[in-house]
Amino acid sequence: MSEQENEKPVKQLTRKTQRLIDTSVKIATEPMCSGDRAFAHAILCNVGMPRSKVDGNEFIRQCGGAVLKITGGDLWDGMELVAQPIPYGPMPRLIMAYLNTYALRLSSPEVPVGDSASEFLRMLGKGTDGGKRGAFTTFRKQTQALAACHMVLGFTANGIAYTYNGQPVQEFQAFVNDKHDQPSLWPGVVRLSDEYYRTLKEHAVPLDMRALAELKGSSLALDIYYWLAQRLYRIEGRPIVLHWKALRDQFGQEYTGYTPCTKPAASTRGVGEPGRAPWTPGPGQPRGGGLEPQEGSPRRQGGGAEV
Repeated sequence: MSEQENEKPVKQLTRKTQRLIDTSVKIATEPMCSGDRAFAHAILCNVGMPRSKVDGNEFIRQCGGAVLKITGGDLWDGMELVAQPIPYGPMPRLIMAYLNTYALRLSSPEVPVGDSASEFLRMLGKGTDGGKRGAFTTFRKQTQALAACHMVLGFTANGIAYTYNGQPVQEFQAFVNDKHDQPSLWPGVVRLSDEYYRTLKEHAVPLDMRALAELKGSSLALDIYYWLAQRLYRIEGRPIVLHWKALRDQFGQEYTGYTPCTKPAASTRGVGEPGRAPWTPGPGQPRGGGLEPQEGSPRRQGGGAEV
């Protein structure tokens, strides 16, 4: 057989992959205009909301020196208080970026959601259809979940442990649709809490709306993008080495796989594959697993990535 006959055919890129590459090139070569800029709160860039539906009324995520606890709340539908689920998936991440951006652009904590939701969804390339699984329906349900939830955030800075208790949304106004047996709410006005709005103005992380539009279907992709955006936004001086275990602790809470310290690097290909035993820290490994190198440890070790 000739060498030419032994060559494997080149696998064609999927349309989604090609679109991601094209958008990456565009972002790298064309600066953001004002309409492309969105914002995230630095705190939620480090500890993300649930990526999938949560059973129960409580969710906790810990990443190194920070922890986020979300508890579901209730909303008044005009007749009774209705328990809301914990916000999850890509949509609440996008909604928070939308609320943050609108509030900062207009210098006001009050966001008229009902007047601008369609424009926001179109900017993300999402349809504005209703229906059980439509974008409008998901937007409405996740906005309600965000408006009702309570968050506890703990983090350590300069040797001091801080705890924040509160709700990102202080007030939620909605139009009542009572045409059905079960009244439904359509968001009218969302008012961010004073504390959240104050800290947002001090700790807003710029995002590119073009990136959000391409990553809108994946909670994990959005979490990685948010985290990288805030890390790169404040990195100064020499590069920082991130070890695979630190990345696993940051993004792998909902996945299963091998313990990085007890398996060779080649075995980590299986991380995240269904059917594997849940990942647990190995001997001597902390459960938090921050992203900064441990004190006294060398700056470079095998199996790291540099940013």
